[in-house]
Amino acid sequence: MENHLNRDYRYERKFFVYNMDRISVENIILNHPSFFSEIYHERYINNIYFDSVDFKNFMDNSDGVMYRTKYRIRWYGDMLSKIAMPILELKIKRGLVGTKKTYPLNQFELAKGINIPELKKLDKDSPIDSQVNFSMQEQLPVMLNRYKRKYFESTDKKFRITIDDDQSCYKINMFNNNFLQAHSDSENVIIELKYDVKYESEAPQIINKLPFRITKSSKYAKGITLLYS
Repeated sequence: MENHLNRDYRYERKFFVYNMDRISVENIILNHPSFFSEIYHERYINNIYFDSVDFKNFMDNSDGVMYRTKYRIRWYGDMLSKIAMPILELKIKRGLVGTKKTYPLNQFELAKGINIPELKKLDKDSPIDSQVNFSMQEQLPVMLNRYKRKYFESTDKKFRITIDDDQSCYKINMFNNNFLQAHSDSENVIIELKYDVKYESEAPQIINKLPFRITKSSKYAKGITLLYS
């Protein structure tokens, strides 16, 4: 098990930053002693999250269940558009570390008026693993979220940092989703520090030089709380 974790799993340490604009956060990252630099162009990330009828994934997250799996469809760029390269992601958590399994889906159009039966067909019509397809039958699309992300990497390439802001989320109803009413957050920033298990002993050198506290910050859990409370 330990060898498996070393190969496939990584840490994702999150920092929820209150009342500091993204530019100020970026300057802190760029002035870090580990010499982080931007490695990818800024882009919007869109996710459709799935959960069971009784919101088991949400409850597992809230209860801190050590072994859990989250299902989502992810794509980049415009939210309402023809999506050429959507990906089904299974985000697997094992204690403090996690990994992802990804499956390419057929292209589809996210248009106003789309309904849950149409979204449910996406995995059925795509060439994904039969076992994954079976597990998806118990899942329903419950939330769409969107945020802007920038990417940074340390000079030794062991650590990556992402900065997310301009967040919004939408409830997904059974029929006629127009995605007009969003819960938006344009004030707060989420930082994620990502690194492989083998670099765990070096991580405090990065974390201790950041003027932020590690927090439990799930965009999915926060969105579901806002949309379904």
